[in-house]
Amino acid sequence: MKLTEIVNPRQTILLTTKYKNKENIITLDWHTPLSFEPPMYAVAIGKTRYSLELIKQSKVFVINFMSPQFQKEILFCGRNSGRDIDKFKETKFTKEKSKTIDCPRIKEALGYLECIVEKQINVGDHILFIGKITNSNLKKIDKRIFHIKDDLFTTTIN
Repeated sequence: MKLTEIVNPRQTILLTTKYKNKENIITLDWHTPLSFEPPMYAVAIGKTRYSLELIKQSKVFVINFMSPQFQKEILFCGRNSGRDIDKFKETKFTKEKSKTIDCPRIKEALGYLECIVEKQINVGDHILFIGKITNSNLKKIDKRIFHIKDDLFTTTIN
């Protein structure tokens, strides 16, 4: 049995990152808050992922919390590499300028966390990035999307 079948469902987020003129969106389920003071958040990203390269160079990322209405776009961002395409253009997500870091947010997101990398830890086939939250906002209280497996999702009751 796969690990994800045991630990899921987990809330699915879209992480945005930027280095110089290269921007990307990656779909992630492996993320967690770590500390209230200072506010810290962690994401685990596979070593083969394009976003990993961008975060290592830029030291910034944004966690975008999404509603279930964007399931199609979430799957697209998780199945296509930003090395080959512009995911903002393909998904028609609107870029929104972050207040504290040089990295776009997704305007359609329910909320976001702007993060600066404080530490990175090698954890097998992933790198765990620990980010200090420099700005955050919950723009809308609504249902969130949770990944079960493959194309199967669930949501919160609201």
